[in-house]
Amino acid sequence: MTDTTDNLEALMRQSLAGDPRAYAALLQGTSRLLRPFLSKRLSFTSEVDDLLQEILISIHKARHTYDGNRPYKPWAYAIAKFRLQDHLRAHYSDLLRHADDLFELEDFLHEDVTETTISYESISGEVEKLPEKQATILRMMHQEGYTAKEVAEKIGMNESAVKVAAHRAYKILKVKLER
Repeated sequence: MTDTTDNLEALMRQSLAGDPRAYAALLQGTSRLLRPFLSKRLSFTSEVDDLLQEILISIHKARHTYDGNRPYKPWAYAIAKFRLQDHLRAHYSDLLRHADDLFELEDFLHEDVTETTISYESISGEVEKLPEKQATILRMMHQEGYTAKEVAEKIGMNESAVKVAAHRAYKILKVKLER
C-alpha cells in the first residue's frame, strides 16, 4: 500500500489536471485524514461533520493555491486549523453573548447568604440558661468577638476544649431554638 500523504499529493495533482475521480478520492482521503484531528478537538459528531464539510469546501475554493512541489498534508491541516479556529471563535463568542452577566446576578445575591436572622442579642436569654462555662465561652466569642484561641488563654483552657464546649453549647441552643 502506498503512503497516504504521497497518495493525496498525487491525487491533488491529478485533480488539478482535471481528473474528477482523483478529486473525489482526494476529498475522501482528506476526510479520513482530518476526522481524527477534529474529533479530538470537538465534543459532538455533528460538529465534526459540519466543520469537516466547511473544511472540504475551503479546500475546494483554495485548491488553485496548492503548490504541487510542496506536501499536501500540511497545506490541508493549515486550512483545517484556520477553519477550526473560526468555528471555535464563533461558538465561544455566541456562548459569551448569551451568558448571564455576573453583575446582574449580584442583584439576586445582594444579601449575605450566611447571614441569619438570629443574633446573639436575640438568644442571649437562652445562652444565660446554659452551664456557666459554655455561656461564658459563647459570650466571649460572639458578643465580645474573641477567637477560640483568645478565649482559651483568658479562661485557662485548652483551645480544643473551648471549641468542644462551644460546639456542645451550639447543639443545646439548636434544640432549644427549634422548639
